[in-house]
Amino acid sequence: MTPDTEGKSLVELLDMLKPAPEPAPISMVPQTWGWIVLAVALLVVVGLIFVAIRRHRRANAYRRLALRELDRCQNDPAKAAEIVRRAALVAFPRSQVAGLTGDDWTKFLGQTADLSGFSASALGNLAAAPYRKGVTDPDAAELARHWIKSHRAKGAA
Repeated sequence: MTPDTEGKSLVELLDMLKPAPEPAPISMVPQTWGWIVLAVALLVVVGLIFVAIRRHRRANAYRRLALRELDRCQNDPAKAAEIVRRAALVAFPRSQVAGLTGDDWTKFLGQTADLSGFSASALGNLAAAPYRKGVTDPDAAELARHWIKSHRAKGAA
């Protein structure tokens, strides 16, 4: 024993002990480059998914707006036909849509969406609706809703 520890009790000796040094803080940075590369790749993938979803939502904003307007038109085929025409002008080139009337318009609607569940008369009523006043046709409004939701440009997936 050393002279400074002689005659001291165990408690006093324990009080004289120096505390052990604290270890260095543990780093949260991955220890290998592989984990860093994986984290960066994951961030890039999440970013690309976010951008794709945002583009998709922007590209289909006209559909959501047209469906809201269609809800407000209360089965009025003339208003439904106008809404479909405006949606078509947004979705397709003006030169392809603007001049279509009658049978050409109904063919265009049939080519750009699957309308097999609807009668030819509903399609004809929708095409002729802007020229008739006071006619209500729930099938024409439903046809308009279906076309707005499901139309696709040729070659689009």
